[in-house]
Amino acid sequence: MDMEMKKICKRCLLEDFGESDLLKSVQDYIALLPEGERAGDALREKRLQICRECPHLQNGMCRLCGCFVEARTAKLSQRCPDVPARWKGGL
Repeated sequence: MDMEMKKICKRCLLEDFGESDLLKSVQDYIALLPEGERAGDALREKRLQICRECPHLQNGMCRLCGCFVEARTAKLSQRCPDVPARWKGGL
């Protein structure tokens, strides 16, 4: 992905930009979530795929709530902020 795409990339997650300090911070946050609060890998991937198709995703952030999508999808209790939600809790 060239530099121009990185600046205005819609429907991209932080992981799509490659390794960065911000992505590392989000990954560290996810790793520190207690196991009972962390969504499993399969559920998280399903949520991320839904988010990748969402028109509200831009530069790894949800334009509806301002969260980093990778962080939001990692928490078991979270849901999509869209109305109606595109995914909920256990999906």
